[in-house]
This record gives sequence, C-alpha cells and structure tokens, in this order.
Amino acid sequence: MSDRSSKFSHLPRAASGPLECPYEGASVMLNSTFNKGSAFTDEERKSFKLHGLVPPNVQTLDDQVRRAYEQYSSRADDLAKNTFMASMKAQNDVLYYKLLQTHLKEMFSVIYTPTEGDAIQNYSRLFRRPEGCFLNINDQDSIEECLSNFGRREEVDYIVVSDGEEILGIGDQGVGAILISVAKLVITTLCAGIHPMRQLPVVLDCGTDNQDLLNDELYLGLRQPRARGQEYDEFVNKFMKAARKLFPKAYIHFEDFGLHNAKRLLDEFRPHMACFNDDIQGTGCVTLAALMAALHVSDVKLKDARIIIFGAGSAGTGIAQQIADTIETEAHKSKEEAAKQIWCLDKPGLLVKSLGDELTPAQTPFARDDAEWPEGERDLLSVVKKAKPHILIGTSTKPKAFTEEIIREMAKHVDKPIIFPLSNPTRLHEAQPNDINKWTDGRALIATGSPFPPVDRNGTKYEIAECNNSTCFPGIGLGTVLSRARVLSDKMLVAAIKALAAQSPALQDPNLPLLPDVEDVREISVDIAKAVIRTAVEEGHAQEEGIPTDEDDLEEWIRIQMWDPVYRPLVKPKNE
Repeated sequence: MSDRSSKFSHLPRAASGPLECPYEGASVMLNSTFNKGSAFTDEERKSFKLHGLVPPNVQTLDDQVRRAYEQYSSRADDLAKNTFMASMKAQNDVLYYKLLQTHLKEMFSVIYTPTEGDAIQNYSRLFRRPEGCFLNINDQDSIEECLSNFGRREEVDYIVVSDGEEILGIGDQGVGAILISVAKLVITTLCAGIHPMRQLPVVLDCGTDNQDLLNDELYLGLRQPRARGQEYDEFVNKFMKAARKLFPKAYIHFEDFGLHNAKRLLDEFRPHMACFNDDIQGTGCVTLAALMAALHVSDVKLKDARIIIFGAGSAGTGIAQQIADTIETEAHKSKEEAAKQIWCLDKPGLLVKSLGDELTPAQTPFARDDAEWPEGERDLLSVVKKAKPHILIGTSTKPKAFTEEIIREMAKHVDKPIIFPLSNPTRLHEAQPNDINKWTDGRALIATGSPFPPVDRNGTKYEIAECNNSTCFPGIGLGTVLSRARVLSDKMLVAAIKALAAQSPALQDPNLPLLPDVEDVREISVDIAKAVIRTAVEEGHAQEEGIPTDEDDLEEWIRIQMWDPVYRPLVKPKNE
C-alpha cells in the first residue's frame, strides 16, 4: 500500500509516501513513472498544470483497471493483447502492473511464454516504443556511453542481458531478444517487487544466424552472421566491465545465451560479481525444489536418489549441476561422488567420456566411463533398466520420448517414480501426464514445463505442478539486490531451493502439486529472499548495512522495499 508505514520507511527503496515529480504539464503524462491518466487528483491537476490535459472525471486505479481489462479483452488474439500491454507499459507503470496483478493467471502466458516468443519473432514488424539498451558488436567503443544513459551508480539494481541466440525454444532471434530481457524484468517486478524504474534490459546484438532475419529488409538488428570467438568474448567482456563500472552493485541476469556460451560465461563472471543465468540456475533451482518436495513425499533421501536427465542442453545440464551442487552441500559428498548419482543423455545417447571434444564444458562432469556402458546400452530404455532411477527428467524437446515401455520399466523398480517432462511448449513434452499416470498405476509424482489439467486417480484429482522459473528467480534476485551481495553463491541458491520446496502444497496433501502456483509467488519471493539474505550475511557476502537479524524485522525490511502498483501522491521537489 502507498500509505504503509514502517520503521524502515526511510530506506531509499521504500516505495511509499509522496513521490517527487520534477515535471509539469504534458511532460508528467509522457513519463510512465508519474502518469496517472484519469486518476490524477484535483490537487495534482492544479499543482502540475494538468487541467485541460485529462477528462474532468477523477477515477480510481480500480476504475482504470476495469476499463483497461475491457479493452484488453476486445483484442483479437494473444499477440494483439501482448502489443496492447506493451503500449500500456510505455504509458503508465502503475496501471500496467495493477492490471497484470489483478488478472495474473490469465495474462501470464500473454506477457511471457509462449506469446512473448511470437512478439520476439515479430519484433521488427510491430511498432512499439523502444525499451532498454541496444548494444551492437560493431560499436564497442560506445558501450559505456550507451549504458550511462540509464542512470547513475546507485540507480540500477537489476540488469537482464541477452544475446538472443536461444530464445524460448525458438532459437536465434537477434535483436528481438530485447523483449525477453524486458519480459523477465516485468516478472521480477510482478513476482518480487523489484522497482520498475531501477531495472535495465539489455540486448547484445552480435548479428544473427537466422536466415529469415538476414533476408528480411525490415529487420532492425545487424544483418550479418553471428560473431563468435575472440570478437564475441571481447564484446561481452566490455559490456560486463562497463556495467560494473557504472552500476557497481547491480545484479546481472543472463538470459537465453547459446549452449556453448551460457555456462562458460557464467563460470567466468560468477566468482567476481553477483550474476545469474536463469536457463541454467533458475531451471535447476525450480526443478530441484520440486524434486525435494517429491522426494519428501516418496520418502527417499537426495543423497540416495538416482537421477536420469534426458536432454543435456543448457536446461538439462543446469538441472544436473544444481542437483550435484546441492548433494555436495547437503550430503557432504565430493563433486565426483555427487555427479555419479546423475546419468545425462543427449542426441548421442548416454554421455560417455570417449565423446571427448563433442561434450560441452557443462556436460563433461557427467560423462560416464565407457567400460561400464557398452555401445548398445546407451539408449534411454537401456539406461533406465540398468540405473533403476527414482527420477526421470526430460529437457530434450523430443515429443513422446518417454514411451510406455520406458515408464513401466522405471515403475518396476521404485515405489513412487518421479517423472518431470519439462520440454516446452506443450507439443514438445516427452510424455503427457495422463499417460504417465496410467502407465504407473497412479503412483507417479509429476511436474511439467507447461500448465496441464489435473489427472484422475481412482476418482481423486491429482494436480500437476508446473516447473515455472518465475516461482524462483524473482525471489533470488530480490534477496541478492537487497543484501547487495558481492556474489551469488551455491549456498545462497540452495537456501532459495529449500525455501521454495518448503512451500510445496504436496507436503500437506500428496494430491496437491509439488510447487506453489504462480499466483502465490509474491509471498513465496519474500521467503526466498529471506533465505538468500540470511545466507549472504552468514557467508560474508552481504554489503548492505543494517540488515535486521530478527526474523520478523527482516521480513518487514524486505516487504517495505518491494514496489507495489499503487498511485503515490505526487509532490514538487523539495528544492523548488
């Protein structure tokens, strides 16, 4: 609430009380931070010279939400609705987020996947006000100048950057990747209260290997093949160096980088600054949280679990690495011992050491000894027969890969098979929840990468959890931003995972989903942020002073710094 008061109301990010506005007249209405449209009070209209610029009737924010929703609903399809929402965001931050918050379940897929993928593919053909920072590889000397247009040292908390090589399952989208950076930041505000005016979306335009874009005369990005090697590395390094110089305490979130760059870049920068890759760590965290809940329900310890991951790209190896890190941290095993609990398969079948240079750096730790796996025993069914997994995870984008034979074989060896077909979109799922349920005689614990309706179990509905990264990465970001952590450590991520797993509805009722619903994620983000902040303080990574040690005070300290979509009274700057 805008009138919320607290002993922490003096904090710079405490988004409550009057808001100083340095503009007047039409300039107020052209700024999405200050614009209220028909909701300006009579006093504000007089003070900021707005009479005649808006209709005379003063409306409430709720009135505006009803009007906006009617207009949204009249749009012909989801892409048109996405475009309408982008236009609203450019006009009025508060109304945009309040509309989303009010209709979150309905609108989530419109402002994010899958509709945002359509918007990205059509980026050069849809007229929108440009948002974010566009950096291109042919103009590296101006990177610092470009970034400096977006605020001073303490004014940017959260940066999302993409090079657009692997977007939302639709591949290389070049400069259109700016929209995935924008969408991710929208979710951090919606789900964790990260201030919309303290964010920076960035695209690194390195060219594109998408022939359709290269042939398109309307394409807005660099029409040249995607740069690689030393030139690419220098570009990324210059961006990171400039971002650190201008915004030394900002948290940097990598999004949709290509398979051969994602893990490599994360490993390079992670020891030196607070950074995060959602495709690797976010996917790993949310999947592991669902796994921890499922293991609790099935009464199996993580240190004893046998896991097969089918599809060893960024998501699959990210999940494998997060599981291995957590086993290492929680069970006090070595990295090598933890990795031995995980079998990863990709296009060649089971990953084995003889694949050598064909393995990516992220795959190498999980490659098995060839001697244990003769040539004909590396397909999924053979590995299931031999490994007898408790857990089967699909990130392959290979539809129907989890066949009835494979699922029934797995179900022979464990009481409650844990099966997560996570590939997106729905048509690429490795198996349908209904089939998994049938083939395991209703014993499977299931989570998917897209929403699915409940399945029937002897007349009872079993609800399917959706492994949605949005339940996890916003809270991790909030905790890291508020603590001003120097780095985002493995222990901080494990703390986030445990906080999310603790909120699993399945812990109360095994017929409920393994993960909370996205509608509950704002409250979940508070719990995750608390866990991340406490761990950052314990490890000595937190740089913020005055972080409360009392549990209730810490929660209040977090909540007062979360931005809410409410209209604050506008006032003239004090120095006027």
